[in-house]
Amino acid sequence: MITSDQQNPFEELSERQRNILLFIEKFSDQKGFPPTIREIGEACNIASTSVVNYNLNKLVEAGWLERTREKSRGIRLLRRRTGVPLIEQPVRAYEPANVALVPLVGRIVASEPVLLPGNDFGQYYDPDIDVIEVPRTMLRSLDPGEVFALKVQGESMIDALIDDGDIVILRKQQTCQDGDLVAVWLPDDSTTTLKEFHDEGTRIRLQPRNPNMKPIYVHPNNCQIQGKVLGVVRML
Repeated sequence: MITSDQQNPFEELSERQRNILLFIEKFSDQKGFPPTIREIGEACNIASTSVVNYNLNKLVEAGWLERTREKSRGIRLLRRRTGVPLIEQPVRAYEPANVALVPLVGRIVASEPVLLPGNDFGQYYDPDIDVIEVPRTMLRSLDPGEVFALKVQGESMIDALIDDGDIVILRKQQTCQDGDLVAVWLPDDSTTTLKEFHDEGTRIRLQPRNPNMKPIYVHPNNCQIQGKVLGVVRML
C-alpha cells in the first residue's frame, strides 16, 4: 500500500510505460486475458513491436509485469497503477484450443530470388514478438513446432492465390514432390524464392504461377528445400 508521504512507483515510469501499463490493465479487466504485443502497439501508438517489447521488459524489471515467452498473450499484471500488488487469481494466458502459434520468421520473394544475409530463416525470429495465430486445421495435425510462416513479397504466385503481402504457412521439410509449392534456398547465389517445384533430372525448374513470368532453372546441387506450403493467410 502506498501511503501519503510515499511516491507512487507508477509515477516514476516513463509516459510510454504508464500508457502501456494502463492499457494492459484496462484490456485485461475487460477481456479476461492480456493483450498481444501488436495490440499494445496499436493502442499506444507505437509502430515498432521491438519498442513495445523493450518497454514491457522494463516493466518486468520494475516488478509491474510477469512474462511467459512460451504462451500467446503471456503477460501477467502483478500490480495496478496504485502500486498495490495483485493477490487475486492471475490473468490467464489466452490459448484457444482451435488456434496455434506459428513463428513468423521473415520474408520470402515470390518473384526473382532475393539476396539474404544467410539461409537461416530463424535469424529474423524473435519468439517474443514474431508469431501469428492461425487455425489449427491449417496445420493438418502437425505439431506447431514443425511449421513456420513467411511474409510474401512479389506477385509471381498469384495464380496459386498467393499475393504480395500474404503470409504463407509452411511445413519444415527438405524434400518435396513435383508440383509442390516450396520455399527454396539457392546456396550458390545466397538467395531464396517461393516457387512450384519440378525435377527435370539434370536441372530443377522453379515455376512461377504467373503467366507473365519465366521459370528459374538451377542445378539440383544448388537447390535446397526449406519448407512446403500448407496454407495462406491474407491480411485484410
